[in-house]
Amino acid sequence: QVQLVESGGGLVQAGGSLRLSCAASGRTFSSHSMAWFRQVPGKDREFVGGISWNGISTYYADHVKGRCTISRDNAKNTVYLQMNSLKPEDTAVYYCAATRSQYGLENSVRYDYWGQGTQVTVSS
Repeated sequence: QVQLVESGGGLVQAGGSLRLSCAASGRTFSSHSMAWFRQVPGKDREFVGGISWNGISTYYADHVKGRCTISRDNAKNTVYLQMNSLKPEDTAVYYCAATRSQYGLENSVRYDYWGQGTQVTVSS
């Protein structure tokens, strides 16, 4: 079992930055690939970025590539999402997710564990 708790969301002006954190419980965190997804009301959950269990491989959706960086600290059981140059269209609830899969990280159905989400609001 892996329990995930996100933090770091909030209100920021366009062009600003936020760093989201996801703290995981359980001794198996380091064996899981991790990802961030986001969702706005009425739309499907959307992949933002993913990272392999050892942090060596990272993956990003085109809409955030160059603006976001995902990283992890397995000693702290934490994964991060640094978001820069934020735009109003980045407004969403951001979710952290964990999977034992090493492939297809952009697909939400691969994930076994989800956090409760943290709201990010970008004002224009």
